[in-house]
Amino acid sequence: MTTSHTPSTRSLLRSRGARALMAAGLLALLGGAAQADAQTAAPQRGGTLTAIVQPEPVALSAAINFALPNSVLAGNIFDGLVDYDLDLNPKPSLAERWEVAPDGLSITFFLRKGVTWHDGHPFTAADVKWTLENVWKTIHPRNQAIFGRVTQVDTPDDHTVILRLSEPSLAILSAVNANGAQVLPKHLYEGTDIVNNPHNLKPVGTGAFVFKEWVRGDHIILERNPNYWDAGKPYLDRIVFKVIPDATARAAALEKGDVQYAVFSPVPLRDAERLGKLPNLKIETRGYEWLSPWMFLDLNLDNPYLKDVRVRRAIAHAIDRKAIATIVWFGFAKPAISPVPSTLAAFHDATVPQYDFDPKKAEALLDEAGFKRGADGVRFALHEDFLPYGDDYKRTGEYIKQALKRVGIEVTIRSQDTAAYLKRIYGDRDFDINGVWLAAFSDPQVGVTRAYSSEWIGKGTPWTNGSGYRNPTLDALIARAKVQANQQDRIATFKEFQQIVQTDLPSIPLAELRFFTVHAASLKDVVTTADQVYGSLKNAWFDKSPTN
Repeated sequence: MTTSHTPSTRSLLRSRGARALMAAGLLALLGGAAQADAQTAAPQRGGTLTAIVQPEPVALSAAINFALPNSVLAGNIFDGLVDYDLDLNPKPSLAERWEVAPDGLSITFFLRKGVTWHDGHPFTAADVKWTLENVWKTIHPRNQAIFGRVTQVDTPDDHTVILRLSEPSLAILSAVNANGAQVLPKHLYEGTDIVNNPHNLKPVGTGAFVFKEWVRGDHIILERNPNYWDAGKPYLDRIVFKVIPDATARAAALEKGDVQYAVFSPVPLRDAERLGKLPNLKIETRGYEWLSPWMFLDLNLDNPYLKDVRVRRAIAHAIDRKAIATIVWFGFAKPAISPVPSTLAAFHDATVPQYDFDPKKAEALLDEAGFKRGADGVRFALHEDFLPYGDDYKRTGEYIKQALKRVGIEVTIRSQDTAAYLKRIYGDRDFDINGVWLAAFSDPQVGVTRAYSSEWIGKGTPWTNGSGYRNPTLDALIARAKVQANQQDRIATFKEFQQIVQTDLPSIPLAELRFFTVHAASLKDVVTTADQVYGSLKNAWFDKSPTN
């Protein structure tokens, strides 16, 4: 038995000090950058914003497929019923106001008048009712749980929507923005194959920007909506989203000014500090609050090795989560101990079973499970897949490969494009371990339970229960939390939920991620909402003064 490091691991660890210093300096830089820009001048109209979307979307509707690149685009094309301010409070958008009945059994949305779809058709309550009944409750994986207690949707007039609930559902108001519950135009989708409707690729929305063109592999163009309900907005004439697969090329494009906006940590983390110090660029960490992202290692419980909980716990003990946060992610992460991130302070349970970095304990558990080292030092072999969203996830996968090799588990890393990845993990379930992140959002019912509820197994729906975990007790807890009218009761239920999943360990929390945006210093009012990265750039504008 040995815990010695491979050469690549030693070099990784030697860089710990340098990267820790870099991370400290960068986070200090971000602390200053995260302050809102004080605006003394009125927004200036005009200009084309060139942005990056990576990887290329597979659709432009987040109602059908809410993968990251799809959502970044869709938030500019579609509005939600609400937006969220930087304190995660809902604020008006397509709904001017809303009322929750005292007994919690109805929620009424009063819709904005005079809103039209991009094709000129009026936006009405019928669109909301149809989308809830035909998309949110039937296709959308998060929303099937959130809106499952809606028994009836009343539309007494074109601008009033009343949700009737069999039991209270406190999570609904946390999920009705443009990403959480995107409204589709009934007149273009009713009676069609919703998933394969051509408007998923050529969307018609209500948002500040209108879809114009998609040249595969190169760019997507959105143009200013001249009939937008929010008078005077957007300020930009158009947004051109460029597909730039190479991270170094993305950094160069931002540095040269060819690109002025890129989200979700678009450049190599080692380049972030340098770029943030340039006078023409800024690094911004606001606008991700609604997501509360957490990264984890999903374990396929159908695998003959991984179905043994001792093996799963051994893998957890073999991984140094602090090293992942500080070295692999350059300080843009925090070690995770639970699938409910610490950013959801009310729900997070810090007393869950924890698996400290302890390779000796990992080896002992593997021996106990009967998987001894062979003559070559290998106990068994696994395939590892990783989210194909950039080098950071690949680098995380390489670190995990090294960590497991130290305890006798041989790992082969596989990479593929997004479509193949989603099919492999959530369709065919042809994987052993998978590195992925999900958004917990502002309520565990919205973003966390989908990774553990057995109702999603076998459906092939992305970003749900990839491990194949089945636990009737946990399913009952999830069902209970959906209908509890008292928030303190829900908090207690979700803490019990965390205790169970961290004991059974179908997935291993690795890190709470801290994404950042890189944008031109001349681009103002980039962040106005807590869900900005999935929202609209209708407030953004270019300061054309000589200093910019």
